[in-house]
Amino acid sequence: MDYKWRVRRTALAALVLIGGIGTGCAQTPPDNSAAANAAAAPVAQTNAAPAVQDEQAATPALPLAASPPGGLTPDEAKQNAAGNVAELQQMLRGQELAELRTTYNGSYGASLLFYGKEMTYYVTLFQNKTFWRVIKTSDEMRAEAIYHDFAVKSGQLAEVEIRRTRLEAQKAFTDRMIALTQDHANRLQADLAIAREQQALVADQQKQGRDQANALQAQKTAAQAQLRTVQRQVRELQQQVEGGLPIR
Repeated sequence: MDYKWRVRRTALAALVLIGGIGTGCAQTPPDNSAAANAAAAPVAQTNAAPAVQDEQAATPALPLAASPPGGLTPDEAKQNAAGNVAELQQMLRGQELAELRTTYNGSYGASLLFYGKEMTYYVTLFQNKTFWRVIKTSDEMRAEAIYHDFAVKSGQLAEVEIRRTRLEAQKAFTDRMIALTQDHANRLQADLAIAREQQALVADQQKQGRDQANALQAQKTAAQAQLRTVQRQVRELQQQVEGGLPIR
């Protein structure tokens, strides 16, 4: 009996021990490597953000006023900042470039130039034949695209200038027409003044002529009356002189 009781007691203790071990395993914290990875993830993300920011800060942004039409690649932006204008001016003095295309809009324009020795294109935006932008590229398609964009840009820039030129011409034309019309009006006014003066002179002459005619008519009437009176007197005197003489 004591033996069986001891066996049961031993088995019960073993079961309790096994249950405690299982419970301990269930409560064991996760692997330290996983926790380390989880903790390291935010750190990696934190360190990555400054790296991106530093890379962006290392590439200075072009000001809006200087940003090229169509958008430049970083290499083209660097070349443009390095002095493509001076390089192109020097090459033009050497007459080494071929002019492929040129567009003029007022004082603005765009040109596509080609340097055959190096298969390089120079795309320019200029004003009054002074280079404003010069883009150097070896990509033919991109050169054509930038030229087209510069040509459109030159047209946009010249709109105000073209409008001003037209308005100046219209104003000059209007001023000239005003001067011509005013001159015509002045001549008509002078002609009218002369006509009025001449009309007044003619009217005065007509009045004087009528007065003179009236006076002459009165003088004629008086003279005729006097003539008749004299003629009557002559006849009477003639009768008196010839009174008593035979009549044939």
